Order: sequence, then C-alpha cells, then structure tokens
Amino acid sequence: MVTRLKRFLIGRPMKSDELGEEKLNKLKALAVLSSDALSSVAYGTEQILLVLIAMGTVALWYSIPISFGVLALLTILILSYRQTIYTYTTGGGAYIVAKDNLGTYTGLVAGGSLLVDYILTVAVSTSASTDAITSAFPVLHEHRVMIALLMILTLTILNLRGITESATILMYPVYLFVVAILLLIIGGAYQWVTGNVHAQTPTYGAAVPGITLFLLLRAFSSGCSALTGVEAVSNAIPNFKEPAPRNAAMTLIMMGIILGVMFMGISLLAYAYGIAPAAEETVVSQIASAVFGRGIMYYFIQAVTALILFLAANTAFAAFPLLAFMLAKDRFLPNMFMVRGDRLGFSNGIIFLGILSALLVIAFGGETENLIPLYALGVFIPFTLSQAGMMKRWITKKPPGWFPPFLINTLGMLTTLTICLIFLITKFSHVWTIFLFLPAVIFIFLKINQHYRDLADELRLDIATDKPRPKGSVIVIPVAGITQVVRNTISYAQSLSDDIIAVYVGFDEESIKKMEKKWEEWNPGVRLIVLRSHYRSIVRPLFKFIDTVEWKKAETDHVTVMIPQFITKRWWHNLLHNQTSLLLRAYLFARQDVKIATVPYRLKK
Repeated sequence: MVTRLKRFLIGRPMKSDELGEEKLNKLKALAVLSSDALSSVAYGTEQILLVLIAMGTVALWYSIPISFGVLALLTILILSYRQTIYTYTTGGGAYIVAKDNLGTYTGLVAGGSLLVDYILTVAVSTSASTDAITSAFPVLHEHRVMIALLMILTLTILNLRGITESATILMYPVYLFVVAILLLIIGGAYQWVTGNVHAQTPTYGAAVPGITLFLLLRAFSSGCSALTGVEAVSNAIPNFKEPAPRNAAMTLIMMGIILGVMFMGISLLAYAYGIAPAAEETVVSQIASAVFGRGIMYYFIQAVTALILFLAANTAFAAFPLLAFMLAKDRFLPNMFMVRGDRLGFSNGIIFLGILSALLVIAFGGETENLIPLYALGVFIPFTLSQAGMMKRWITKKPPGWFPPFLINTLGMLTTLTICLIFLITKFSHVWTIFLFLPAVIFIFLKINQHYRDLADELRLDIATDKPRPKGSVIVIPVAGITQVVRNTISYAQSLSDDIIAVYVGFDEESIKKMEKKWEEWNPGVRLIVLRSHYRSIVRPLFKFIDTVEWKKAETDHVTVMIPQFITKRWWHNLLHNQTSLLLRAYLFARQDVKIATVPYRLKK
C-alpha cells in the first residue's frame, strides 16, 4: 500500500545512468531557479512603501530613487555572480567561494546563512502567496496556515518527482507571471500616457518635513528584499546542461533583465497611481484593480501572482539540497544529504526543507512578514562573503585581466556590506536573532564534523598489520518457551557454533519447573540455563548472565546474543504483542563486546 502510494506520488525509480537526462536547459532553469527572485516583484515595492508611509503619502515619491538604487545593486550582483559562475564551475556559490578563499569558518557562515535563508524562503513565499489569495478572496483569511501547508506539501512532492519533471510543470506558471506583469506595466503605462489616470500622485521632489536618512536607508534595505534568490543560479550549476557555466551565466543575465524591468515597472506604476500600502490588499492587487478594474484581467494577475509566490519556494527546493550535499560532502552535515532518491534528486534535503519550513509557518501562524528582514539579511551576508572571497582570489592569483573583475567584486562587496550594516542598524529588532541561530548552526556543523573525524580515526586500520583474528563463538539464545520460533533460531545457531546456551527467565517456581521439564522432554541438543527474576524483569537477569559469559569467553570467543523474533503478517498484529525482542536489542546495542543477531520467523496467518 505504502509502496503503491509512493509510486503514484513521485513516479517510478530511475537508473543512475539517467542522471544526464535530469539536467536543465536555459528556459527550464530560468523558471526553476529564478522564481524566487522574480516573485519578489510582488512585494519588493510594497516593502519600500510600508516604510515611507510612516511619513505620510507625501513621502511616497522617494520610492522611485530608492527603486533605482535597488536596480543598481541588482546590476552589480548579476555582474559579480557571473564571474563566480565562470570561476567555480561546480556550483556551491557563496559557501564554496568563501571556504576556498577565506577559510572554513567563513565558508560555514556563508553556508549556514544560505541554508537558513532557504528555509525562510519557503515559509515567506508560501505565506505571501496566501496573502495574494486572501486579497482576492477575504473569506479564506482564517485558513491561511492550512493553505500555506498544502502549498509546501505540493512543492515537496513535486520536487521528489525529479528536477526535470518539476521544471516542466513549473515553467508555464512562471512565464505566465512574467507575461501578466508585463501586460500590467504596459496597460498601466498606456493609461498614464493617455491621461486616464486621475489618482492623487505625491509631488515628485516635494519636501517632506521630518524625513531622515535613517528612514530612507530603512526603506532601501526593505526594497533590497527584491534581490533574494539572485545567488540560486551560481549554487545550482551542476543542474545545467553542458556547457553548464555558460548556460548558467546566460540564465543569470536573463533573470536580471526580467527582474529589473518588472521591479521598476511596478514601482513607477505605484507612484503614478498614488498607491499606498494597505493591510487587506497588496500593492500589486491595487495597481491591477486601478488599471483593469475587478474583471478577468485582475483575477488573472492575482492568480498568477499567488502562483509565482507559491512557486518562489521552488528555488529553495532546487538550491537547498545541492548546498546540503556539498556541506555533507565536507562532513559538516549528515551523510544522508548525499544520498540520491528514486528520482535521482537529493530526497532527504527536499524532505528536510519541507518539514522545517512547515514548522516555521505553523509557529508564526502564517504571518511571516516580520521574517522578511531576517530573510533578506540571510542572503546579503553570503553575498558579502562571496564578493570578499572573489576579491582575495583575484589579488592572490592575479590571472591575466584580473583588475576589472576585482573592481566589480570590490564594488559588490562594499555595497552588500553596506546593506548588511543598514539592516542591522535600521531593523535590529527584526534581525537580532541572527546572532543566536547563526552561531548555533555553525556549532552544529562543527560538532558533526568532529564526530566524523573521530569516527574515521577510530575505524582506520593498517592494512599491512591489522588482519582478522579467527575466534570461536558462544551463542546465547533468550527463550520464552518452546515454539517454532525458538526451534528456528536454534537450528540456525547450530549451523554456526557448537557452543550454544539457551536462557530462560522465570518469575515463579511453577513456571520454571514446567519449562525445565518440557525442555528435557524436547531435548534439542542445547543446554538450558534457567534464571529466577524476583522483580519480573527479563532484561536485568539476562544481562547479569551475559556479563558472566562475556567475562569467561572474552579472550577466546565471540559472544553473540541471538534473539528469536516472529514477524506478523499484518502491521496491526504487532500491537497485540509485547515487543520484548526490540527491548533487548535496544539495550544490547550499548554493549561493547556483545554481538547481536535477530532470527526472524515469519507468520503465515
């Protein structure tokens, strides 16, 4: 039943040699890896206006120069990451660049920031998508958490089906969103040029009493949330068809152009139509309503906006498993993140991301707006470290023509560092938790790495001298009675050793005498040791006996506890039986010099 459901949800298993077919062309990669960045058009301008509105609608004209500042920063980031793609062709983005040039600890800061940011991406994107839906259908507002969780579940299953299949499905809504926003911009611009816009527009350049540099910087940092997701292409170079670096660089440039045009278009329309942020309706919804009215086009734009915000989380599903794989490869995350699933994707990373983001949505009740500054800062820290790493690389290696790229990366580093400082200063109340979770994440990385190093030291052997040493074997079989299960276990034990001891733990004299008599009559060729338990515990007397055997046999023989266990035909039959064998195994696993074996006997009814 479970297997059939799994096959239905994620499809047939794929062979390892089919991995080449799971690579993306530029068109599909743009849809999968740019959905996060492109979706920020839906809330980037709104984040700027939410800060400026504190000074009244007269201050909203500042959104235009601030938007141009965000566009300039986008250009710098695109040029910088294009260089990273050609230099580090195996992917990994900020983590690999920082680790290679600035050291392991710096790399872990970048990697940890990105991992946490991808979790925030899924939570914020699905919650923002829910906002778009509830803007059009307010009656659904109280069900926002359930809607967001259903979105996360859908994306998790979709990505478990494989990156190519998910890209094919996701490609259409992403491009529909691009078309919808471009139609909105063109329609709005036409209405504006023809003089059909009669909204009260804030006077551009008008003096705003009480405006401060602090407020403007805060608005600028909020608008920079539109740049989240730009790094995803450089992280996911292995997912591209060959030539992977060239295809990735072209995808990055296309993403930058589309994002820049749409972001500036929405910002200009918001100013032209005198749009102010509202609690119950998004800025994009207000613009669409003003341009097209509440007709088919309005609901089409709202639908694809909700869809792209939902799919924005898919960028994280594409990048998180790859980054987790690289950290696991360096022994900073568990090995399970290196395992490919049935559909050749890193399934454990996908599932882990889905679970953590769902928990985040539940914890915040679907109201994740306060996470956006933290979400943006989580990107700008790796941005800064990546640019700093590239600067050091150019200075150290000095390849031909190194100075212009060095200047680009220097400008990028100084700009993103400034943004980080602005975030910390202007939004400290929202981002202070980064000083808690980032050290905690790095501490976990280091502890995992320490465990793997300790494990390697302990398991390493000298192949010249460390040879297997043959020993005898004494087998201890705990028995609860004379049954087919016990007969099956003794038969198997007799094929391995002549030194076999059956141990029975009795609670009263009557049961002990009855067992001794039946064993003597059965006479299986194995001696029976009977132990008396005064406290009705099977484990404690058995352990004392094993200690005795272990002490006597430690120098010459292996001591193996062979546990008889019957396997029920139906899963619910297990609920009807005491799981003594599981208890014994759990306790015995902690024993250093005792081997454990389970001999199953499968029931037919």
